[in-house]
Formats: sequence, structure tokens, C-alpha cells
Amino acid sequence: MSETLSLDYQAILEILPHRYPFLLVDKVLSVELGKKAVGIKHVSFGEPYFSGHFPNDPVMPGVLQIESLAQLACILILKSFPETQGKRPAFLGIDKARFRKGVRPGDTLQLEVELLSWRRGMGTCQCRILVDGAVACDAEIMATLI
Repeated sequence: MSETLSLDYQAILEILPHRYPFLLVDKVLSVELGKKAVGIKHVSFGEPYFSGHFPNDPVMPGVLQIESLAQLACILILKSFPETQGKRPAFLGIDKARFRKGVRPGDTLQLEVELLSWRRGMGTCQCRILVDGAVACDAEIMATLI
């Protein structure tokens, strides 16, 4: 599986069931099938969660950072394995999550996921978010498709 591809917003909508305001991947720069994917999330001042998290010091919630990584991981898995077609992604677990830098309005998140394993319909990915070249978040995410 050495094919590499990129996906625009419309292609993402055709792959994932998520929709605004919960679709957290704006563009997929590359997918190396069965191996890794790189995507982009533009963090806008208009994101609905900033009005309450926190009004005078807006920070993207860590759980949404993890969700953006999980969505990219599911794109990687859905594109890589034919047996996943017609299935919906579901979280199984999150390990070793660390938030190293605050994500603020105006930031562009570079999402990176690497598939560590795929067995019996369950995948584990090593994931990280870079902002201006610095790691903002990293985690190991486990998912399945139902």
C-alpha cells in the first residue's frame, strides 16, 4: 500500500459522518495508505466553544484537539482498509495524552497520525498536533469501526 493521496473538504465530508460544528479536519495534505496521514485544522475566532472556554483567554479544549486527531486517524483507516467501507468510527481509548502548548484562535494545527497497528477491526495510532512547528498535543488513540 504505497499510494499517497490528499483530500479536500468535500472529500472529507464523503468519508466521515461528522458535520459542522464537530468536523475538526479542514484538509488532508497526505495519506500514505496503511501508514500515516497529515491534515490541517484552522482554528477560527468564530469557533463556538471559545465563547465559554474561556471568554477572556480563549483556548481550544484538549478534548477537541484529541477529537481532531481521532478524525484524521479514522480517515487513514477508512481509506487504507477495504473491509471498513460503510462503517462508522468509534473511540476505544486514549493513552499518553499530553497538552504541551495552548491552542488559540488564529492557530493552524498540523495534525499527524501514524498507524501503529490494525488487528481484528481495531486500530492504534500515534498522534500529534504541531502549531508553528512546536508540539501542542500528542497521544496514542485507539479506534474501531462499527
